[in-house]
Amino acid sequence: MDAVAKRIAADGGHAHAAQIDAADGAAVEAYVEAVANDAGGVDIVFNAVGPSPHEYGNGKNAIGLTVDEFMTPLTTIVKSQFVTARAAARRMTAQRSGVILFLTGSPARGHVEGATAIGAAFGALESLTENLAVEVSPAGVRVICLRMTANADSRTIQETVDALSLRMNAPKDEMLKRVARLNFLKVPASIVDTARAAAFLASDRARMMTATVVNSTAGAAAD
Repeated sequence: MDAVAKRIAADGGHAHAAQIDAADGAAVEAYVEAVANDAGGVDIVFNAVGPSPHEYGNGKNAIGLTVDEFMTPLTTIVKSQFVTARAAARRMTAQRSGVILFLTGSPARGHVEGATAIGAAFGALESLTENLAVEVSPAGVRVICLRMTANADSRTIQETVDALSLRMNAPKDEMLKRVARLNFLKVPASIVDTARAAAFLASDRARMMTATVVNSTAGAAAD
């Protein structure tokens, strides 16, 4: 994060990096309050934290999951998303503006085996999007969820593909091609694709969008 902040500064921008436990409500409240005081408000909150896919048995069928593996995305991803969104929403509703942007993936809609745990968490986040928007959008706060397909160059997909390659005794390159073939366009998505979509949704160009899930899965999880 420090390296990214330095690159932003080198390009003429402003960035601040800090290490905060995103599941600790008190720590997040204190950090967001400090940011709001320093910057004069909070415009956007975007939480991209999450555990290693090994911790929630990504790639394992549901009947092979332990209860702890199933619960991990709910007690980490969903919990921290709520904590950060709540902290931001408290400031945003007071200033009557802001964007809360959630991130999910195609397993929010069942379409592949081995994604039960993370799919349940993604489904919860998409429901949270709608319910939170009901409460805060009248105060000028937009709540949007971006649903992406697998980002082939992300840590999560790289670690998942490594595990599946070993389990299925198949080359990693072939496993990555299989991932790409899951969507209608038959091309892999990247972190850059996610970043560009997120930047658009957080911008004023999407000012009439709230309480909605934007499907950017290239057809991997059709609505």
